[in-house]
Order: sequence, then structure tokens, then C-alpha cells
Amino acid sequence: MIWCSLASLGSAEAVGDADAGKKLFAKCKGCHEIGVGAKDRIGPHLNGVYGRNAAAHEGFSYSKSMQRAGADGLVWTERTLDAYIEKPRALVSKTRMSFRGMKEATDRANLLAYLRIYSDNPSDVPEAEPTAHATDHDIDPVILALKGDPDYGEYLSSECLTCHQSDGSAEGIPSITLWPEEDFVIAMHAYKRKLRPHPVMQMMAGRLSDEEIAALAAYFKDLQ
Repeated sequence: MIWCSLASLGSAEAVGDADAGKKLFAKCKGCHEIGVGAKDRIGPHLNGVYGRNAAAHEGFSYSKSMQRAGADGLVWTERTLDAYIEKPRALVSKTRMSFRGMKEATDRANLLAYLRIYSDNPSDVPEAEPTAHATDHDIDPVILALKGDPDYGEYLSSECLTCHQSDGSAEGIPSITLWPEEDFVIAMHAYKRKLRPHPVMQMMAGRLSDEEIAALAAYFKDLQ
């Protein structure tokens, strides 16, 4: 069992119990293997996942969305893995991973403690990251419940449409037309919190209020 010390981490939370995480990994076994002799299945094996760039495991065929996330600089750390396991599409909107997410923070912490065993230098991957657990990345349900004004969203959309195509084509840049509103809001707030790594999108999302994001989501939801 791995226990994570808090001696030098102030108020950070400890990351979980690897023995409990091993049991939780049963939810992942249908697609992933881990440990000695692990091979790729529907999903890539998870040995050495800590510190690895998204879509960087050689020989595995990743979705275009995951490849874009890796090209944008997404690295699997305690924080990004936690967010992905909690709600996969918060980080990668069109991920092929069918897992709906793990709601309980304690369960995620335990699972991550188990995954750490099979990473290089698991006690230091890197520095404080494996032994601290971010607590400030949940989206307030009030934000998700905001009803956006699509007309205002259309007014705001000109900057978005300098890169994203209104006809829904996705050559080089992913389409955002006809996205469900919640998917759009989750993605934009992930950029605001710098969970998603694309610097231009981080800047754009950082300038938008919650109401403006809701308005854009309402506009692009029905854009034909």
C-alpha cells in the first residue's frame, strides 16, 4: 500500500489508498490493463501514465480529439487525470472513452494512488503533484444551470468564428456547431481553469463571463 505524506504540503489533501484503488480499477478492466505484461486493449495500457503527454503512447490509435489535446500540450498529472476520471468530456469533448465518470473524490484519489504504482518513480511524479489533490476545479451547478441568450451569443461569436467554421467542418480545428450546451460550458470553463492546455483558448475563455459562455453555448447549440 502507498501512503502519501502531507508533511511539507500545508493544507493539501492526501491522495488515496492504492489497495482500495486496485478494487476500483475493476471498472476500468474492460478497456485498460496495468501492471507487468499489460497490453493495449480498447484503450491503451496505463503503465507510466503519470507525466505522459496525452495521445503519446506509441502504437495506440487515439481519437482525433485526444490527439488534438496532446498536441495542445495536455499532460497526465494528478490534476488532469482527476478531472478526466471525474468527467472525461470535461477535458476531451469527443473522447472515445465510454466511461461516464467517477463522481466521488475519494474514489478518484484511491484509483489514482493505484495508477501511480505503475508510473516511473511513483513517489515523485513530479515533486508535490502526486501527493496533493486539487479541490478547486468543480463547476458550480449554478453555472451549468444558466440559460444563455442565443442572440447575444451570435453577437459574441465573431471571434470564435475566425477559427471555428460555422458550417461544422473540422479540418485542423474541431467543430463547435451543434454542441450540447453543457458540453460547451464544461469545455470553456476547463480552459478558464487551465485544465485544458491550449493557450489561445485559455486566453479567450478567460475573458468571458459565465453569462457570456452560456450565451455562446446557446448560440452554437442550434447553429446550422
